[in-house]
Order: sequence, then C-alpha cells, then structure tokens
Amino acid sequence: MNDPSQSAPTSEELANPLPAGFLARYPWIVFLAPFIVFMLVGSLEPTKPSPNVPNTNRIEYAFYPYVYTAKIALTTLAIAFVWPGYRTFARRFSMLSVVIGILGGLVWIGICRLEIETRLFQQLVHQVIEPVARRVLSDPAWSYDFGAAPQRSGFNPLVELKAQPLWAYTFLGIRFFGLVIVVALAEEFFLRGFLMRYFVDETWWRVPVGQVNRAALIAGTAVPMLMHPGELLASFVWFSTITWLMLRTKSLWNCVIAHALTNLVLGVYVVASGDWRLM
Repeated sequence: MNDPSQSAPTSEELANPLPAGFLARYPWIVFLAPFIVFMLVGSLEPTKPSPNVPNTNRIEYAFYPYVYTAKIALTTLAIAFVWPGYRTFARRFSMLSVVIGILGGLVWIGICRLEIETRLFQQLVHQVIEPVARRVLSDPAWSYDFGAAPQRSGFNPLVELKAQPLWAYTFLGIRFFGLVIVVALAEEFFLRGFLMRYFVDETWWRVPVGQVNRAALIAGTAVPMLMHPGELLASFVWFSTITWLMLRTKSLWNCVIAHALTNLVLGVYVVASGDWRLM
C-alpha cells in the first residue's frame, strides 16, 4: 500500500477535510499519534507481582501510578495537538450510543464475572490443544498454565496508596479520566478512523466512516482482541457491537461515546466491587 505521506492528499481528497497545514498534509498523524504514544508509554507499565506472571519490566509495581499518569498526560497532549482533525468529523448523536455503551459495559462485566471465557477456553484447551501438544512434544504430562495468561495491572490506589489519601484519590481521578476520555478517543480514532478505512482502500483518507469491506470488519474486531488478550470473548462481543453501531449511525463520535460509557460503567463497577483485576 502507498504511504500517504509520500503523496499528501489535497483538501478535496479528504473524506473529512482538515484545516490547512501540517495535519492536512499528513492526515495519518491525526489517527495514529495519540494511539502510538498511549501504547509506547503503556508498554512501560509494571504488572502486579505474581508467582505465575513475573513482572518483565524493570519498573517496580509501586511506580505504576507515575507511569500511568505520564502515559495519560502525554497522550492528552497528543490528542490536543490533533484535535483540529477530530473536530472535522460530524458530531451526530444517537441514543443508540448511550444504550450500547451502558449495556456493553454490563455485558463485558458479566462475561468476565461469570468467567464464561475461562470455562470455554479451558474446555478448548483440555479437549483439543493439550492432546495435540502432548503428541507433538512427546510429553504426556504437558498442560497449559492458565495462571500465566496476560493480566491487567489491577492497581487499587485506595489500598496501595492508603498512606497518601490525597494522592490516592487524585490518581483515581486520573485513572477515570484516562479510562473514559483518553482511551475512548485514542482507540476509536485509531481503529475506526484509520485502521478499518485503511483496509478498505489504500487512499484511506477518502473513505467515509461506515464504508467497510470484509477485511475491515475482521480488522475492526481482531486487532482490539489482540489488545485485550486476557478478555478475548468480551472484546470480540463488544468491539463487534461497536462496529455495528458505526455502520448504523455512520458516526465516529457515536463510537467514542459508547466506548466512554462502557469504560465508565466498568470503572464504577470496579471501584464499587473492589474487582480491580478488570482495570
């Protein structure tokens, strides 16, 4: 596929014309810059110490709030920089985004809470994967270690930072801002503003939001599933539903609203229940 930076589109060629200048000449920056910053800094986040999942980062778990805060601050700056590009997308509002956002959060929690995914995956592993692996490895005792599956940080500031209550609640606010605002913007503009359109046509900047093909539909669900390896079933159901919302409303902002509301529901549930493994 051609690199759009090598043949910068004109304003007439853009599905959503950007203000004249740098962003109009390199439209991919609008959709990729915040997401790349978010993922790069996020790769430094330490995970909770576990005998099954050792922390591969050299950063201690106690420094998680500082790494996360830096991630959100830098991503917010990136979003502010590309905001003129975000504003070119029509801000059409549909109540569907609210309904799907709230129900989506409840479904995500339900799938994780009931451990539906774990039971389905365990059945697949025990009946299919383990027998094949044992034959290939010639090891009749080989088994898959479910405890080694990727986990979220699970950092509870109300416990980990209880000696510093002001910082604990400040970080909780930062955590919600990141979860509800920053994640929703960075992920949706990357996934549906760039990635899915890129799979439709190499001149993706000309593709209207909501125009898809089979490859775009697959990418719109498969890529975020890879981003949520510990919640494959929940991410499959949720991101597929948001793609349907995009097709129905032809609006990127409705996807952002739904994403934000789902994350808000998830965050409220985590604080209320103490089930921090979901954050």
